[in-house]
Amino acid sequence: MIDQLTNETTELLQALIRNQCVNDGSPDSGHEERSARLLRDELEGTGVDLATFETHPGRTSLIARWEGTDPNAPSLCFMGHTDVVPVSADGWTNDPFGGELIDGEVWGRGAVDMLNLTASMTVAFRHLINSGKRYPGDIVYFAVADEEAGGKLGAGPLVESEWDVLQSDYVLTEFGGIPLNSPSGTSILVTTAEKGIGWRRLTVKGSPGHGSMPYGADNALIKAAEVVRRLANYAPAPQLDELWAARVAALGLPEDLSRRLLDPGALRDTLSELPPQLAANAHACTHTTFSPNLIAGGVKTNVIPDKVVIEVDIRTLPGETRAEVDAHLAAALGDHLQHVEVEVIHEDASTASPTDNRLWSALVDSMADPYPGAKVIPSIVTGGTDARFFRQRGSIAYGAGLLSPAVDTSEFFRRFHGHDERIDIESLRLTVALWLDVVERLWD
Repeated sequence: MIDQLTNETTELLQALIRNQCVNDGSPDSGHEERSARLLRDELEGTGVDLATFETHPGRTSLIARWEGTDPNAPSLCFMGHTDVVPVSADGWTNDPFGGELIDGEVWGRGAVDMLNLTASMTVAFRHLINSGKRYPGDIVYFAVADEEAGGKLGAGPLVESEWDVLQSDYVLTEFGGIPLNSPSGTSILVTTAEKGIGWRRLTVKGSPGHGSMPYGADNALIKAAEVVRRLANYAPAPQLDELWAARVAALGLPEDLSRRLLDPGALRDTLSELPPQLAANAHACTHTTFSPNLIAGGVKTNVIPDKVVIEVDIRTLPGETRAEVDAHLAAALGDHLQHVEVEVIHEDASTASPTDNRLWSALVDSMADPYPGAKVIPSIVTGGTDARFFRQRGSIAYGAGLLSPAVDTSEFFRRFHGHDERIDIESLRLTVALWLDVVERLWD
């Protein structure tokens, strides 16, 4: 049975990749209606009502709710997004939208983030219904658009307007189930929290003039370059909490290295001793981060620009507010702040879920089957997910899934939004089996 479900997950993942639901952040991108139709077709015939919701032309999400036998039992939602980020195809070894199966791995944009989970959730949901067994609680299936641009055309408005069909006590979404091997054993990271989003648009003003006379000019581009430099050099103090302590313990590093990773004064220098992808993730887990990723300005080669716009991806730690983001920017830019107008693009606070509940217990027990003796460790994810919309409604939400031992942790993090994104078939098998096992255990 599990082999057949793995094959179905593989084929569905390939089809989702080939749909090319690329979300560049603009309202008219994404085209998730392609995958909404595909997934609706996959679930047709199960007898469950399937509802599609279009928040903007082409930005379609799919919701199904399979009612349980006990209206007082907690409900569970499987949530997977169908959009993917753009690619730079020249950096890929294989076609980023080919969905090819090569040496036991499915290649393509979204194979990791998060079409593998969306495909496995679809196959598991269909199997659960077709099995004929009924469960006490409702099981909700939510294939959602626009996660990669903050959920403004997906989970955000739909959680508000369609809560009657989406209401869930528990939510499983992206991403977790990452095994870390050490001399003391295996630990598995499951996401229980995520950093906040504090995106800002910085407009730097200057005065126009002739490009042939740059001496003493009020050049907005030069001032913008200094803004970028200061943001790149800004080093806020780390925040080391119990999630970070658990992560360090799970890595199984030498005692001295672990000690320095837990020392706020030594952390920054110690990160350089870790593999690059692990160091980047470790830094993001312990700091508010500032990444200037977009810049636009100027009108002509021989005209000194009077305006340059910089967009900065700011990710906040638990407990940080808008005022604290503003304080960070003031500290980073110093006297250069007077040349900058700051505009909020998108803002969401960090969210977290507790682990003293039935879903956490079901996940721990289910992961113990393929990984006997492994410790399941709560962790924070550095990017944003749609889980925050459910947490803000009081739901308990985790990023789960289950990767195979063949997946190197540093390599896995590198594949997120990177070149040569791919997932192995064994991870697909472990994940679809995890969903089925969690459902069996949740209402025991």
